[in-house]
Amino acid sequence: MDGVTDGTVLALIGVLLGTAGTLIGQHLANRVEVQRDHRHRADVARAERKEAISGYLKAVQRVELILDRRKLDMPTLDDPEDVKLHDLWLAKKAVELVCSAQAAQAAHDYTVVLHALMRNESERGRSPVKRERREAFMEVARDELESGRARIRR
Repeated sequence: MDGVTDGTVLALIGVLLGTAGTLIGQHLANRVEVQRDHRHRADVARAERKEAISGYLKAVQRVELILDRRKLDMPTLDDPEDVKLHDLWLAKKAVELVCSAQAAQAAHDYTVVLHALMRNESERGRSPVKRERREAFMEVARDELESGRARIRR
């Protein structure tokens, strides 16, 4: 080969190497960006689940406070019980919207038990079913928030 051909071949090899380097760099940059986007979306979804679960637990706690006060024959708070039940059912719906089917079902089961206890004063808040439903919901909620921790012995 003569000098012109050698120079042309080397130039083409340089162009090919440069193009390959650019394409590989763009691919890696895109991959990193996609991973960052997936991580961001997962973080946002987890925050939504956490907010829904926290709101539900706040509503549950208000209902359980009423049930506990009944059990101790203490006067209930000024807010009507219907408002507390309404808030509980509304918070349960938020869990249904943003959480898994298992979390939604556990919240529904727990809400049904609390609702029945609020409406039926004869049991006065004492129910092993309530405890079972609470524990079931808490474990599903822990899984939902990806705590990765062992189950709590109760």
